Amino acid sequence: MTSFSFWQRWLFVVGVVVSVFGVMMAFLSGTPLFDLFNRQIDPAFWGKNAIDDGTRQFQRWVYGVWGATIAGWGIILTYIVRYPFSRKERWSWNCLVFGLLVWFILDTSLSVVYKVYFNAVFNTTLLIVAGLPLVFTRKEFA
Repeated sequence: MTSFSFWQRWLFVVGVVVSVFGVMMAFLSGTPLFDLFNRQIDPAFWGKNAIDDGTRQFQRWVYGVWGATIAGWGIILTYIVRYPFSRKERWSWNCLVFGLLVWFILDTSLSVVYKVYFNAVFNTTLLIVAGLPLVFTRKEFA
């Protein structure tokens, strides 16, 4: 297996994992399986206070549509990596790099502004995992 092939497959798996995560987020927000996120994010907005039912419903809706967006983003990533990226079409590499950077800068900046540091760390991890293949395949798209 060539280096390019390895990184292309790595990025494909990232896309699949992101898609599955988004679907799970859309359907599982508000369940005990999603409590890990709630325990990390809720204190940034409500401290140790319990949140009321209306707020909890709004939160489930926000996580649901956020999950749907993430699932769609993951599917787009998977498709681009599987087809034009694997054919080494320059636009696909540019699209992935710029899309990843715009997402990271905006999402992470807002997370830091609102003191949702868990999300900033999560984003940084995803940036590294998705960015490594782009760094190591750059010369293939020159």
